[in-house]
Amino acid sequence: MTPVEIIEQATVEGVTLAPSPAGTITATGDQSAVDKWLPTIRDNKPSILCELQRERRRAKVLALLEGKRFALFVDDDKTDPVIATVGIREVATFELAIPRHSYDGMVLLELIEKHYGENYANN
Repeated sequence: MTPVEIIEQATVEGVTLAPSPAGTITATGDQSAVDKWLPTIRDNKPSILCELQRERRRAKVLALLEGKRFALFVDDDKTDPVIATVGIREVATFELAIPRHSYDGMVLLELIEKHYGENYANN
C-alpha cells in the first residue's frame, strides 16, 4: 500500500492520522481500529509522515488562496532544500524543493504571477 492508500483506508476504518509537533504520527479513533493499524503505521512511518506533512502544507496554501490568485506557503525557509508549497487558484497546487541559497519567496511569487498572470487576463 502507498502512504496515501494507508491514510485513506485507515480513515475509512475510523482512524485519523495527523503529524505531531514532535515529528511523530498521532493516531486517534476507536482503540481497536487504531491497534489494528499501528503495525502498518510503524512500518511505513517516514513515508506516511511525509504525506501527512504534504497534506498539511497543501491545506495551508489553499487557506491562503482565499480571495487571491496566488499563494505561497513555506514552513521553514532555513531548511535545505526549502519546501515551497504554491497555490494558483483554479489551476493547481504543487511543491517545489528549492536549494536554500537560491530561495527567495518574493521572486518566486513574481515569476508565478508573470507566467500565470497572462492566463488570468485571457480568461
